[in-house]
Amino acid sequence: MGHKDLDSLVSLQDLDLMIEEAEDVEKLGFSITGCSELKVARKELSEKISKPLLYRYERLRGKLKRAIVPVKNDICLGCFLRQPTSIGAQGREGNDIFTCENCGRMLYWLD
Repeated sequence: MGHKDLDSLVSLQDLDLMIEEAEDVEKLGFSITGCSELKVARKELSEKISKPLLYRYERLRGKLKRAIVPVKNDICLGCFLRQPTSIGAQGREGNDIFTCENCGRMLYWLD
């Protein structure tokens, strides 16, 4: 897994959040255009992600609003706990997708 998978996961999460927000606005009685296009884009993007990784993401999304979060200064921005320094260097390389030992979210490094 490399930057491509990570970029795809972050984009998928962004699409999921936009779809969720649009549906919330529609529930309030406002009409939203473009929601169907977002769903099509989500379907196309999800087909490009490996099935095990997509399954892992979907399971996390079922429990947490944000399944993949950044790490800044070795701190998970999902639960705000420091990550072990042993995975920090490997995470910065972006070759693997790591999981926060505390909250279980998938991580990507900003610094």
